[in-house]
Amino acid sequence: MDEADRFAYLAALAPGADIDHCGTPFTPELLGQLLNALRDPATGRPQFGDAWFARSSFSDTAWFAGSSFSGDARFYESSFSGEAWFAESSFSGEAGFYGVSFSGDARFHETSFSGEAWFVKASFSGEADFDVASFSRKARFDTSSFSGIARFEGTRFEKAPHLGPLVCDRQVVLDGAVFEAPVTLEIAAPRVSCARTRWASTATLQLRYAELDLRDAVLEYPVLVAARPDPFPSFGSDSSLPEMELSGQDPGVRLTSLGGVDAAHLALHDVDLSGCRFAGAVHLDQLRVDGWCTFATTPTVWNRRLPWRWSRRNTLTEEHHWRSRTARRPALARGWTTPPQDAPNLKPAAVAALYRQLRKSLEDGKNEPDAADFYYGECEMRRHDTGRPWGERALLTAYWALSGYGLRAARALAWLGAAMAVTVAVMVLWGLPADDPKPTTTGRQVAAGQQVTLTTDTPDPANPAGPWSERVTAERSEKALRVVINSVVFRSSGQDLTTTGTYTEMASRLAEPVLLGLAVLAVRSRVKR
Repeated sequence: MDEADRFAYLAALAPGADIDHCGTPFTPELLGQLLNALRDPATGRPQFGDAWFARSSFSDTAWFAGSSFSGDARFYESSFSGEAWFAESSFSGEAGFYGVSFSGDARFHETSFSGEAWFVKASFSGEADFDVASFSRKARFDTSSFSGIARFEGTRFEKAPHLGPLVCDRQVVLDGAVFEAPVTLEIAAPRVSCARTRWASTATLQLRYAELDLRDAVLEYPVLVAARPDPFPSFGSDSSLPEMELSGQDPGVRLTSLGGVDAAHLALHDVDLSGCRFAGAVHLDQLRVDGWCTFATTPTVWNRRLPWRWSRRNTLTEEHHWRSRTARRPALARGWTTPPQDAPNLKPAAVAALYRQLRKSLEDGKNEPDAADFYYGECEMRRHDTGRPWGERALLTAYWALSGYGLRAARALAWLGAAMAVTVAVMVLWGLPADDPKPTTTGRQVAAGQQVTLTTDTPDPANPAGPWSERVTAERSEKALRVVINSVVFRSSGQDLTTTGTYTEMASRLAEPVLLGLAVLAVRSRVKR
């Protein structure tokens, strides 16, 4: 149109008019003229009836902020070269942004969508801001892609059954969002933040590549967090949703925090929990941990100053932080994760409580081997808890040293072997008599026909004498081994022994079966279903 015709067209418009500008290239000046023609004098805001902008292009900033769309608003396959401002707008009918390309930031904060909102196959090159928006019906973001941050902080989803599948190259922020109906979230993004998010119904989070934060989230109904092994399907196509910037990375899901969460309704499936902070969560004993969920492990490096290394077991990141903080020397902190600045400084009793609750959760899930690791961690924290009685800590220390709290078969067998070797050595050197005592029969000869009285007596075993080289013989070693083997199975060998040997056998019959039992207990804890 020339200027006169355009002026006449705009002058004929009134607030709430239906418009059709499909394929129109808008400059900021032309868009401003259109919005001014539709502006309600009472509210100062543009009002649209049915608004058709399919395949339109908007150069520079497109300012629709505060607009009211009483009919359907369709921007199908439109392109926004600069920022697109729809903040504080209202869509009473369908909000159609199918296939729209946003080259700049897209601002939809505090926008209300009373009808269905379609952002299917939309492309957001800048930041997408939907903070405090309200979706009364479906909110479709199928096959949408976000190059910047996708913000849904404080957004209300009243009847949205799906959010996604969508791909975000940076972060999806759902902090404070509210989902009032059953919903499935399908998101591929490096970070997904759900701090203070409230699920008022059941929900399923299918994630890829994501580092998930659930701090202070409210779960009123069962919520499942699962790692999706395969790419999401593309909308309307048999192909997979492109993951260009994310491809080549680990597609797994890593949970970072459950602080402040009531975990009674939470289920985790195939989630990496090695960096998850559980402190502050409640009802962890009712948490469901299914599939291939992994936890942090103890350091695997050898200690250079001491001839040992940590036995491999699953741990909580809270134990890593505690050991890193309390290590007396830097070498002892090697391999333990350094806590971030905002990590709480937990006492051993608090870490023990976390281990106890999660152990119950694993036991209820029939995961006895991993539950055994958490029992080990609980005992470790109790052993280091200075608030507990000294006698209890001493008993736990002995239990740890002898068998790793009944969970380290190799340690118990090593002590058993050492005890048997010591017992054999003591028996060979001092426990076996110099010669086996031979019974002697004595009596007095009487006249023929009288009763004969005979007395049989066995002399006391004689202590061995002479140099050790004479005492250590194959025969004496074989006898000592028989004594020890019988002691392990809590039996008496029947061998004549010196006083030293008798007390040694008594001690071995008490200690060695206990060590054998601890070894059997440790093996059972690893093979029990």
